[in-house]
Amino acid sequence: MDALRVTSRRGLERGPGWRLRLGLTSVLGCLASLGCGGGQAEPSPLNVLFLSIDDLRPELGSFGADEMHTPHMDSIARAGVSFTSAYCQQAVCGPSRASMLTGCRPDTTGVLTLRGDFRDALPEHVSLPQLFKENGWTSYALGKVHHGQGELDDEPSWSRPCWRPDRWQRYYASSSLQELVNRRNAEESDTKGFVARVALMEQADAPDAEYPDARIADEAIRFLREEGDAPFFLAVGFLKPHLPFVAPKAYWDLYPAEGTELASRRTAPQGAPAWAGHVSGELRSYEDVPDEAPFSEAEEREFRRGYRACISFVDAQIGRVLQALNDVGLRENTIVVLWGDHGWHLGDLGLFGKHTNYENATRAPLIVSVPHLPRAGESCSALVEFVDIYPTLADLCGLEVPVPVEGLSLAPLLAEPGRPWKTAAFSQYPRFVAGAGRAMGRSLRTRRYRLVEWTVPGSDLHEVELYDLGEEAVETVNLAGVPEHRKLLEELLERLHEGWRGALPGRVAEKSGM
Repeated sequence: MDALRVTSRRGLERGPGWRLRLGLTSVLGCLASLGCGGGQAEPSPLNVLFLSIDDLRPELGSFGADEMHTPHMDSIARAGVSFTSAYCQQAVCGPSRASMLTGCRPDTTGVLTLRGDFRDALPEHVSLPQLFKENGWTSYALGKVHHGQGELDDEPSWSRPCWRPDRWQRYYASSSLQELVNRRNAEESDTKGFVARVALMEQADAPDAEYPDARIADEAIRFLREEGDAPFFLAVGFLKPHLPFVAPKAYWDLYPAEGTELASRRTAPQGAPAWAGHVSGELRSYEDVPDEAPFSEAEEREFRRGYRACISFVDAQIGRVLQALNDVGLRENTIVVLWGDHGWHLGDLGLFGKHTNYENATRAPLIVSVPHLPRAGESCSALVEFVDIYPTLADLCGLEVPVPVEGLSLAPLLAEPGRPWKTAAFSQYPRFVAGAGRAMGRSLRTRRYRLVEWTVPGSDLHEVELYDLGEEAVETVNLAGVPEHRKLLEELLERLHEGWRGALPGRVAEKSGM
């Protein structure tokens, strides 16, 4: 099938035959080396279980967070390859999910806000789940896979409507809190589909089943038991640890306050533009959180406890789904992907939330587990991006991507995690700058440095940030104005302007005609 002709907002035209993916011959070679059907005359189609976790930073035991209780996510890591330097293209739900589902970056999808629909810019694009559906797989989404309350579910992508549990908007186990939510929603003439933000945290003595994520897991288990005999692409979108920090008390008890440390760096980077960070507005939007007053150390510890409790709660639901996958005998024929849509500042740089171009907002966990993977349990530190997920899963399942995508299949890294790879990852985030207008910050992350360039179309505004992340992966001092770093700054700006194609491995770039 010829590639669709797509024109991006920057006027980049990509005609038939353009592919950002490995050739089919090399893909089949990778599959054979991975043990995914190599040597079989007619290998069975691989299923895909795609586990999407909202606002998940790399706060997992398998990613070095020893204080975390995440045994089930860690079990996926033991059976797969953990990509420890994986970056989103924009650190907020809607744009990041659009990039993952399309394999295209925000400037191409046109999705730069929570309300954007990639179909406006790419009406004929074949999305990742749509590719599987059109090739005979059942594609089914549960919970939060697309952003929103259903208006962005993208019907062409799925074999059936996206599924959400009853009481989808019930965040609280407490009847008094839930009644307050209902009153607040009734008072608002237009809630835009969102639940009133009443309490930031709840640790109720309640069963898991009180919460939507447990019911999302229930539906995944039902599907596997009743419909798993045919090839499937099952996307299971868990809500937590997204705010509010609401989970049964048993999970909070895993993280006692006296053992909860504060972030190591709790102030903004020295010399950064004032607008590069934020005021933790998403967290402060809850009624029981002050609008402006600084948080006490005790409050910050509770926020960190709540975030971690929610992760462990979701981990338990993932464990149930994985057990069902094993029980029905499908684990040996199913690719399992664990993906956080972006990171989250947890007090570092004085921030709580995502919404920046910095390390802890743009970096998130990505684990790919393929049956009979020879390098199972290994970590891969190569720079990878979420636009790479689409071509990776297509390659692993023997499907040709029929449309232009802007990511690169990770199949070679699954076979050889230490091989040379991309030299940079790219992210972006917009900001309103008083007196200048809507700025776009574009970020380049290399093995050691992070560069962010801020510009406003039609304005003279131009600000640059440069951070050395070699010793501590957190932004501390902006080096952009330091004379001895001028040459480095110029080189990194040139690489940023060259764009993502310039960061591709040379051999792949030559094969792809780029």
